[in-house]
Amino acid sequence: MKERLYRYYPEDFGRLNFRVLHMDLDFGVFDDHTVVTSHLFLKNTDSPADKVSLNCRDLEILDVAAPNLEKYEYRQKDAYLDIYFNPPIQRNENVEIVTKTVCRPTKNLLEGLYYDETPAGAPPQQITQCQQWGFQRLVPCIDDMAAKCTYRTTVRADSRYTNIITNGDIAVPRKIVSADSGTGLSRDEIVYENMKTPMATYLFFLGVGTYDTYVREFEYPDDHCFDLELLIPPGSDKNYAEQSIDILQDAVMWVYLFTGPESHKDVDIKKQIFDLTKLRDHLKHNLNSASINPDNLNKTMDNLSAVRDKIAELSKGLAFGYKYTGTVYREIGMQNSDFGGMENVGNTTITTNRIMPSKNMLDGAFEYMADVKAHEYYHNINGSEVTGSSPFEIWLNEAVTVLIENEFHAYFFGDEYTRLQTILDLYAPVSGTFALDASASSMPVLPDGFNDPNDLITSVTYVKAPEFVRMVETLIGEGAFARGLDAYHRKYSHKNARTFDWIHEMEVVSGMPLMRMSNSWLHQTGYPALAVSKSYDAASGEFKMQLTQKVPYTKQPWQFPFSYALCDRKGKIIHEDIFFVQRRDEEIVLKDVDQPAFVSLNRGGSFYGKIEMDGDVKELLKELFIQAKKDKDIVGRWLAFYTLTDIEKMKMLHQEDAVPSPEYLDLYHELLCDQKLLEMTGSLFLALFESVDDEAYACRYKELYDVRKRLQTAIVKAHENSIKIIYDDYSETHDPEDEKLFSVRGSLRLKAGQIKQRQVKNNALKLLAVLDTPEIHALIKRQFLTAVNATDRAAAFAAWLNSSAPEKRDLTQIYMEECKKDLVAWEAFLSAVASTDASDCLELVKMVENDPMFRIEQANDQRALYGAFARNRKYSLQTPDGLEFLTQTIIRLSAVNEYSTVGLLNAFSIIDFMSEEYYIPLVGALKTITESIDADKSPSVYNRIMKLLAGAPKAVRLYEKEVGNVLPDKG
Repeated sequence: MKERLYRYYPEDFGRLNFRVLHMDLDFGVFDDHTVVTSHLFLKNTDSPADKVSLNCRDLEILDVAAPNLEKYEYRQKDAYLDIYFNPPIQRNENVEIVTKTVCRPTKNLLEGLYYDETPAGAPPQQITQCQQWGFQRLVPCIDDMAAKCTYRTTVRADSRYTNIITNGDIAVPRKIVSADSGTGLSRDEIVYENMKTPMATYLFFLGVGTYDTYVREFEYPDDHCFDLELLIPPGSDKNYAEQSIDILQDAVMWVYLFTGPESHKDVDIKKQIFDLTKLRDHLKHNLNSASINPDNLNKTMDNLSAVRDKIAELSKGLAFGYKYTGTVYREIGMQNSDFGGMENVGNTTITTNRIMPSKNMLDGAFEYMADVKAHEYYHNINGSEVTGSSPFEIWLNEAVTVLIENEFHAYFFGDEYTRLQTILDLYAPVSGTFALDASASSMPVLPDGFNDPNDLITSVTYVKAPEFVRMVETLIGEGAFARGLDAYHRKYSHKNARTFDWIHEMEVVSGMPLMRMSNSWLHQTGYPALAVSKSYDAASGEFKMQLTQKVPYTKQPWQFPFSYALCDRKGKIIHEDIFFVQRRDEEIVLKDVDQPAFVSLNRGGSFYGKIEMDGDVKELLKELFIQAKKDKDIVGRWLAFYTLTDIEKMKMLHQEDAVPSPEYLDLYHELLCDQKLLEMTGSLFLALFESVDDEAYACRYKELYDVRKRLQTAIVKAHENSIKIIYDDYSETHDPEDEKLFSVRGSLRLKAGQIKQRQVKNNALKLLAVLDTPEIHALIKRQFLTAVNATDRAAAFAAWLNSSAPEKRDLTQIYMEECKKDLVAWEAFLSAVASTDASDCLELVKMVENDPMFRIEQANDQRALYGAFARNRKYSLQTPDGLEFLTQTIIRLSAVNEYSTVGLLNAFSIIDFMSEEYYIPLVGALKTITESIDADKSPSVYNRIMKLLAGAPKAVRLYEKEVGNVLPDKG
């Protein structure tokens, strides 16, 4: 028998012996417990069975009944309820199992039924989270992604709840069923049926709570309608709520118009239809307005009819995408959750801090809000109607959904901005996908095994896997990809699919073999590092490129599309192509071409990986400077700038007195003044990371921070006046609240323009802030005090924290008191404090942690404060006090929230890449954690530490040589 390094392996998720047909559920919800009666209808699809084992975790069993029931046994430690039959259940025989159980909500275990933030004076807010195995905390069941069935659910709860909800359409409206004359309290009952879309257990949702509810009719181009609902905290701003539904409405309409088998066709007509539906909905709003002038009523109705006729005319003969099948699609604000959003078949939960705009929402959070609405809605088809067959297929549910989400984002923010944002997510230090994918804690897209399903909720699933899907689309073409995806959705509708089912559909529709390519991308960690050398023979006009993958011989070479273009000095393309790299060594030969001024490589980020250029350094620098100014492809252009920046940083790392070259400083200034570039990308293009590509220096966090600051200082000193002018030019002089940017049409596009403008302004502020002079302190303080939006205020606060201004601590205290009044602002404040570069970072973190407003059981607080501090490695890992604080935080948090704790442990994923002086303290910290936690109660934390230690052999050897065993001997 093989040693089980993981708790779960693919073979643990075979075909189910019993098919789940239907569940009738009855929930009696009380303040501290819920009584659940379940009628579970099964069909035996295998040989005669004398036992059915149901998943059953932390439940109190009141009764079990079934025909021919012999006995039942509850194995609490193993979380199984075994039900024995005599005589056995025969093949193809149906059986009904009735259970009556009790589940109890928790405060910090955010799985199954738990308490959410309760409004003042209301009964306890209770919601569920079932991904991946939370349903078994509600009711005995076959808790498997392949156990898809229909549901009829009855819920009884306190009549004071404004909302009692679960999956499906209302079958029996809400009514009072009992009343207590002594207390004056009553209980209501409502019945839902989810019969159209058989649903996996992890998609089940139950919620009883007190909300403000906003409802809006959604109308398709063919006049079919259903309701959009938004459930948010009582007293929420009405205008923000309406804006939230505006964006959801945009997402639903966009998915219908711009996805499907012909998503790449008739795009301009579909854009017209989209704009016309916005106008139609505005006219409908006017008709429903109490203030409409009666004299304009007929005119408005005529205009509405004309718009509908035009939409119908344009829609003729067009193929559209996913169309919602329910009567209500609902978004529910959840204040406490491990996840930003979760699809639940008709009931999407979204963290309350991201469900609607607010005056305290940062621009990045606003973008997330728009994206998560499109993402979770698209899961209705990709995840709910078609579901992966096991947790190993979570990537299959997410990767295509992220791709669609990115296309939605690009529709409003622009292709260049959206794609560059993803590329920066790949390259970002510490938290970037490349950094995480190269770390000891990384898992493949399809891992050998896992210890907890949450192990699979990583950037590998949400960034690398979508990049793999995007590479497939690049190779086979967008038309074939759209048809293949449609075929996949139709073939596996209301069923479960495996990874290679999806790949097979892409192969069939394109005629291109993809299995070998898929095997390496899905089963290997890391990414290709592609060495490129090029030559040109002026006499023959022959151009050559040698491509060599730097891949260990223990791994298969990667296969991927490699997009390139030969360009002249003005950026005009001489020749471009996409080459399918399939081997470790490849050669591209072009004949009869003009000599290029530069070669643009990996255009559009055609493959997930990095390029290393070989050749003469002076010639390479010359080409990179031209490319950074002239490349028409935004990714190729940014990669040239990134490489030049990396070269400057390496020079400064090697020489303490080195300064950036004048050519580089002028390039940065030229890019900063390029209005057309900044309109496309905001300040994304100008990002200066605290990192270098050289592994020998990549983990020198303190030195890299100093180098970046030196680089910024040199830029400002060379172009201070110009940067001040840019700061003024991009500053807002109006209040977006007064301009009602969401009023009629194009709200997301207008918001996108303002976000980019603010980015440029605040990038200029960040540069100026390194001067740390009284004049700049005054500038920062003025922006902080006069900012008309949360992003400008937060940017000023971050700059203030990093400054030497004498009033810093007082202003921090004042700002903290302001942020306590709003949970969105509080989350942003926590993150800003823990992310600061200031030397008193830890002192500030402890001050905030000790404030009564900070609640360790709240996932948002955990992520914002502890998560940001863990990623701030120059303090969390490279100072003794910071490491001690992180160690003790992990120990405390492991008993509160394992998922957040495992996220903190990612800080230790690069121990072997750090300087030897840190080996013993870091390994010692992990040893302290293992000695202080219960491996049975915190298995994910313990197993992640084992993986981290296994991935740091050099550090472990030194520790054991100098100190002693890392772990006690077995036996």
